[in-house]
Amino acid sequence: MSISIRQAVSPAEARGFDTDALRRNFLVTDLFSAREVRMTYSHVDRTVIGGALPGAEPLDLAAPTDWMVPSFTARREMGVFNIGGAGGVILDRETIALPAGDCLYVPMGVETIAFYSDDPTANPAKFYFVSTPAHARHDVRVIARDEANVVEIGEDAQANKRTLRQYIHPAICASCQLLMGMTTIAEGSVWNTMPCHTHDRRSEAYLYFDMAPDARVFHFMGEPEETRHLVVANEQAIISPGWSIHCGAGTSNYGFIWSMAGDNQEFTDMDMVAMETLR
Repeated sequence: MSISIRQAVSPAEARGFDTDALRRNFLVTDLFSAREVRMTYSHVDRTVIGGALPGAEPLDLAAPTDWMVPSFTARREMGVFNIGGAGGVILDRETIALPAGDCLYVPMGVETIAFYSDDPTANPAKFYFVSTPAHARHDVRVIARDEANVVEIGEDAQANKRTLRQYIHPAICASCQLLMGMTTIAEGSVWNTMPCHTHDRRSEAYLYFDMAPDARVFHFMGEPEETRHLVVANEQAIISPGWSIHCGAGTSNYGFIWSMAGDNQEFTDMDMVAMETLR
C-alpha cells in the first residue's frame, strides 16, 4: 500500500502556479498498479481517493499507521466502483460481488476490507474508491447501474449531451456526506458540466476513464476570472476544491466518476458562472 499527501491550496496560491505545480497539486496520475492499493489523501475536505488492482490474492485496505485508528473506516465512509473485469469486495468476511458499472457503499465501522479479482490474469478487476470522514453508521449497500438515478443533461447543439447516474445520493443510498456517481458523454459531444459552476460548500474529485490511449480531456479549473487547465489521460483523477470551477472537454467521448464532500448533500446547490465572467 502506498499513500501520498496533498495539502489544501488557496486560490491566491493557484494563480501563480505553472503547469508542473498545477499537476502536482490537483492531478493524480498513478492510481492503479498491479497487486497494490494506491491512495492520495487530500486535505480538501480530508478526501481520500484510491485505486486497487488485485492479483491472485485479495488486496487488503488498511488504515495507514499515522492515522492512529484500528481500521480504514473506523471514522470514515467509502464508495467503490469497479471499472475493470469481474471481482468484488470482502467486508468483514462477507464477499460482495461488484460488477463493472455498479457501486458499493461502505459505511463507517467496517473492520476489514479487501478487494479481489475473479480472473486477475486475463481480465482483472480494477477498483476506484473515494473515502470521506463520517459521523454515523449507515447500511452496506450495493447500487447496481440500473438502480442509479438517471438524469439526461445537455443537447447536441452545445456539444454537452451526457447521462448522469447518481449512486450514493440521498434519494438512493444513505450516507453521512459522501455523494458519488458516474457521467458518460454522448458520442459527438465533448463537454462535461458546461456551463460551469462552483459550490464553495463542497469539493469534488473526478476520475476520467473509458478513454482511448491517445485521447485526452482538457480539464478546466480555477476561479472563474482566473481559469487554468490540466491535460488528463485515461484513469487519472482531479482534486477540485470548492472555490474552483470544474469542467472539461475531451478529444473523444469519455466517462468520469465524480464524488463530492462537504457541508451538504444538495446536488443542485451550485453557483452558476455566466459565460461572460470566464477568463
